[in-house]
Amino acid sequence: MTGVLHATALVRTAGVRHAFFTRAGGVSSGVYASLNAGTGSRDAPQNVAANRARMAAALGVPPERLLTCHQVHSPDVVVVTRTWGAEDRPRADAMATAVPGLALAVSTADCGPVLLADPTARVIGAAHAGWRGALAGVTDATVAAMERLGAVRARIVAAVGPMIRESNYETGLDLKDRFIAADAANARFFRPGAREGHFMFDLAGYVVARLAAAGVGTVEDVGCCTYADAEAFFSFRRMTHRNEADYGRHLNAIMLT
Repeated sequence: MTGVLHATALVRTAGVRHAFFTRAGGVSSGVYASLNAGTGSRDAPQNVAANRARMAAALGVPPERLLTCHQVHSPDVVVVTRTWGAEDRPRADAMATAVPGLALAVSTADCGPVLLADPTARVIGAAHAGWRGALAGVTDATVAAMERLGAVRARIVAAVGPMIRESNYETGLDLKDRFIAADAANARFFRPGAREGHFMFDLAGYVVARLAAAGVGTVEDVGCCTYADAEAFFSFRRMTHRNEADYGRHLNAIMLT
């Protein structure tokens, strides 16, 4: 199918299949055109289900094995050993598993998706890293959960996917202060914006740095901006700036083959 991005480091990782899905290749229309995976959107449920089925097929699994959580911008991680239904989704923002054939997926529309794998231990993880989750340590928690399943940090390959980038992520002083209160070195991820008292935040840089600080052996950033590329990506912030009624969501998935 069209509309799939891959990270070179994960393509080269044996025993793993992954995808950062764009908005192309689905059945939805309007602001949801076309590969909208957002169960929380106001898109027709049958369209969302059809889009998710297309993504599952691209990964080579039945739809019921493409798993997502009810994301709450937390650092919470679920160790996955079985499938679940839409109404039984755990409230969490990351997953880890050592079970082949389960596709772990996180939903994004500006936040940062992170896919991880240790090919030797055959352990994978997926994390949803918006600023709240990233600051709270969702990537650290995902690495720790993978370790408990046998992974070794230095062997983990992590790919950071499409998200809103620094040139389009304007924040206020309050957000900068939160990050600096956690670690003064975080000031390097904020630069002055065009408006006084506002700053441009490098979420991707922060997530990459956090993974490196956790001892992850290989970290790749695919480098795409969800806000800047309206043809390829959904964006919550762009929707807000355009006064659109709603927005679509992406899936970003990884599985053991």
